[in-house]
Amino acid sequence: MSHVTPPVVIGLTGGIGSGKTTVSNEFAALGIKVVDADVIAREVVAPGEPLLSVLAQTFGTDILVNDGENKGALNRAALRHIVFADDEKKKLLNSIMHPAIRERLLTHLEAAKSSYVILSAPLLFENQLDQYCHRVLVIDVPEATQIERTKQRDGVSDKQIKAILNSQWSREQRLAKADDVLDNSLPIATLASRVAVLHQAYCKL
Repeated sequence: MSHVTPPVVIGLTGGIGSGKTTVSNEFAALGIKVVDADVIAREVVAPGEPLLSVLAQTFGTDILVNDGENKGALNRAALRHIVFADDEKKKLLNSIMHPAIRERLLTHLEAAKSSYVILSAPLLFENQLDQYCHRVLVIDVPEATQIERTKQRDGVSDKQIKAILNSQWSREQRLAKADDVLDNSLPIATLASRVAVLHQAYCKL
């Protein structure tokens, strides 16, 4: 396994609706740098970024917002509609996005100054990002909880949530590869103290 040094990299992952951001915010509150693959995925397709032009050329200008203050920005819903309906287009999108995201992730990891750094990625295992991690923390909740939270948060259909779940590793696969597991179905009031225990352990790595 190749390591990014410095610092120690802790991978943080979990299925959709598991509460990864809630947990990573607790680490950030302890002064730990969090490199979030979802944030970087948005950065690399921001207006003015070369990758946005590549996507428009590949999938058509219908994936761009065509009016208002966000004119020219990526219309994520339109792009999602195209790729979730077509496996080949989804593979094509991934082949464009993943190298750019990986390159920027590694740049951020190498620049981190905290005693360790959190690499938060929903597809950490699927995209082999765990190769850059010293340990992996899996945020775990039952699938029924994932579905309910995602519906409340994103207002998407059961069908779309199922499609996203099917594109991710199963709960069992993630748990089998985890070094550490945080049960995020427990009361939110206990989260900070449980993250603090992990923080103390990670500071000693």
